[in-house]
Amino acid sequence: MTINVIFSEWIPAQFSVKDETVFAVGDVHGCGEELGALLSAIEETSAEISHQKRLIFLGDVIDRGPGNIKALKLWAEPAGARGLDKVDRLMGNHEQLLLLAMADSPHSQKAEMMWLSEAIGGSVLLGEMRAAAPGAQEHTYTALFKEALGGRLFDLFTTMASHVEIGNALFVHGGLDPNEDVAEFLSHPWQSFTEAGWAWVHGEFLQWRGGFGGKIVVHGHTPPHMHRELTGQDDPHALAFSRLGLDGGTTRTGIVTGAQIETGRYRILRAGHPSKLQ
Repeated sequence: MTINVIFSEWIPAQFSVKDETVFAVGDVHGCGEELGALLSAIEETSAEISHQKRLIFLGDVIDRGPGNIKALKLWAEPAGARGLDKVDRLMGNHEQLLLLAMADSPHSQKAEMMWLSEAIGGSVLLGEMRAAAPGAQEHTYTALFKEALGGRLFDLFTTMASHVEIGNALFVHGGLDPNEDVAEFLSHPWQSFTEAGWAWVHGEFLQWRGGFGGKIVVHGHTPPHMHRELTGQDDPHALAFSRLGLDGGTTRTGIVTGAQIETGRYRILRAGHPSKLQ
């Protein structure tokens, strides 16, 4: 399958990310081919950059799409594999659900039911893991994950961060609660499961126009159709009201979206079949 990557024009913005170039990747949802093409384009672009280069995955790498294992292996690549200096892997709500399903937690049963639901699509990843590790059919999710994907990837998966801050840019999967102190909100551990947490928030965050303490929030989680409904913005990937959304819709649209962010400017990267990028 042919996958193309297109870059938008540079857009002036009030980003201040020190002397770094930051590549942020939005929701992937098992679209491994599209992620591979996007990372290849990032690698080619970063080869022309002499200063610090950083890649940030905004979460929701898994579920729904047909290439979860491929996507996870790409997600787990060390920074040097793409000529980068650092990779940050943030937790999305889909990763949180699987981790809770693996854990001995009061939330495990609810999380498992949600993860395996049609809306979340965890059964697709589960099927891929079972096919990759047929001898582990009756094992726990933890044992199945390790057998299908290896111990190193499991260690990365269980140590994801909630957010990253670089200069005035704050990267997080879902967003912030405008009614709560930013630091306190982001300090809530993933084990304290709530659908109002940093991996889940939608409406109030996206409709807030009062700023976030001088931060620009770069996030995923909200697909284009929902973003348009909640914000009224025609372009779901335009920086507005101190928010930049990078969920390209993945399995709904066939597109994985990212951004290249530098001090004073950014541009959008979109990977998909040529027919999807029109």
